[in-house]
Amino acid sequence: MARTLWAVSDLHVTFKENQAVVDRLAPCDPGDWLIVAGDVAERIPQVVQALKPLTKRFAKVIWVPGNHELFNRSTERIRGKARYRALVGELRAIGVVTPEDPYPVFGNVTICPLFTLYDYSFRPLGLTAKQAVARAKIKLDDELAITPYVDIEKWCAERVEYSEDRLNTVRGQTILVNHWPLVVEPTHRLREPDIALWCGTTATRDWAVKYHAQLAIHGHLHIPAETRVDGVSHIDVSLGYPFEKHPPHARRRWPLEVMRVS
Repeated sequence: MARTLWAVSDLHVTFKENQAVVDRLAPCDPGDWLIVAGDVAERIPQVVQALKPLTKRFAKVIWVPGNHELFNRSTERIRGKARYRALVGELRAIGVVTPEDPYPVFGNVTICPLFTLYDYSFRPLGLTAKQAVARAKIKLDDELAITPYVDIEKWCAERVEYSEDRLNTVRGQTILVNHWPLVVEPTHRLREPDIALWCGTTATRDWAVKYHAQLAIHGHLHIPAETRVDGVSHIDVSLGYPFEKHPPHARRRWPLEVMRVS
């Protein structure tokens, strides 16, 4: 029986319509794996509660954080980097593979869960990060719920360096998984271009080629479409919000069947 690697992201299970969709997620074979590329929910217990049943259905669940998992409230005790560490600990306890764990191999392909954040470098030429954010007509909630608690540009640089160190040890074909797109091109579909500021970093531009990626999986944009850059497909596997309407060119089968092995 063939085993399949599936991929989803942006489950946003706080919407009951989305939770109903997640409740129906099931493997075709007991050996199937599932990638969840971030934005499951905003609170740690909600993230754990959403992923735990999936670990019972799928042979392996691989998770990377999105910006919503990193959202902080001023009343919360665990914030910033400590929040991420807490998430990793909670999810490891239920058997989920995180960006801090050894990269699993599906068939003969190494699955590389990444956590790289963003640094405002997807911005217009001639502007500093501070100028670009100040001029943005639309700002993501990250500016209220993440950046007050951590230096996001510095953390992004640390995560990029850490991820590169790990990727440099991998041999052979990979599938790269990150919540934010690794290249800027998918953001060109955004109706509001300013949002690209919170959508990744130029530091990951060459990773798909450099690390022999068969494809790169991402979410965040809520535009379930494929973008080919330098011969590699970058695929948004978002579920998104139930009230969103995707244009016909952006509709894809969901969840994405990434690969199948005998």
